[in-house]
Amino acid sequence: MINPARELRDFTRAALVTPVPVERSESPAQVRRRRVVVAVTLVVGSVVLGLTLRIEPGDESFYLGALALAAVWVVGALAAGRLHVGWAHTRDAGLTRPVVQPVALALLAVAIFVVGALVVGRVPWVAARIDDVLDHARYGSLGPIWVVTVVTGVGEELFFRGALYAAVERWHPIAVTTVVYVAATAATGNFALALAALVLGLITGAQRRVTGGVLAPTITHVVWSSAMLLLLPPVLDLVR
Repeated sequence: MINPARELRDFTRAALVTPVPVERSESPAQVRRRRVVVAVTLVVGSVVLGLTLRIEPGDESFYLGALALAAVWVVGALAAGRLHVGWAHTRDAGLTRPVVQPVALALLAVAIFVVGALVVGRVPWVAARIDDVLDHARYGSLGPIWVVTVVTGVGEELFFRGALYAAVERWHPIAVTTVVYVAATAATGNFALALAALVLGLITGAQRRVTGGVLAPTITHVVWSSAMLLLLPPVLDLVR
């Protein structure tokens, strides 16, 4: 008979706690180069992010700004050095590419955020901050907005959980990458977006540590952000 508590415990341990065996090394010169590229990319990306989210909803230049931001993250991540896909634990103590675990984690995060939105959506100031982000979906074309959301999510994970994580891997990388991710997001001046970045950063940072690569964080980010794009507007409308 299946024990739900044990299944949840084993899943959490395999997805977020116990790292896969990975042996990699970079020369001091490679590490220095990675850190320089990461620093430059971070400055440019933060500026582009802030400018993009200040574009009025419905303005088609938002799409160009968002794609430019994604390009900054992707180019910076690839220029910084090699990126790894990563591995996940299996039930028979083997390894496989991480697909099922990140999807499950993303859906769990979606459920938590939806419940949270039902609560904080009744607070006008907080709801207004969430609306500032979602208005682009309300007043723009949903298809292009979704494409931009996916591309940006991929770019962010390649950079923050790929290049940046590798650059600070010896210095509490989950904490460092999460703090930097939140700080870059805070450049938008949006409290709700920064809070979401904090939660997402901790989850994807733990996935990066466990899997040793960017595939799991990327899948989780894309599934989560896509679901938020579709679910949060009607949820907020419901509680108003």
